Amino acid sequence: MLDIVEFIRALAALAVTLGLIGLGAWALRKYGPDAIGRAIAARQERRLRIVESLALDPTRRLVIVSLDGQERMILLGDGKLLDWIPPPPPASFLASKPAPEPVV
Repeated sequence: MLDIVEFIRALAALAVTLGLIGLGAWALRKYGPDAIGRAIAARQERRLRIVESLALDPTRRLVIVSLDGQERMILLGDGKLLDWIPPPPPASFLASKPAPEPVV
């Protein structure tokens, strides 16, 4: 009977020890030295973001990125920048422009 009680006590001590190690690892990951840098980076507004990505083949990928509100298409793998179509000008810009004179 005494051996079973000691075995259960040792098993409980092992579980508590492993739990404390896991809790310490979680706390270090969440509040470790680089946590301050991650918190600052998360607060900053990002200018560049990936809108969509498409794998063309194993070596090339087509990516649409947005930079300051403008989207550009980039072909990765060959190192080439493809043509991109800028968004149309706003309607207020078109309304303020005088109509072109007809050519006779």
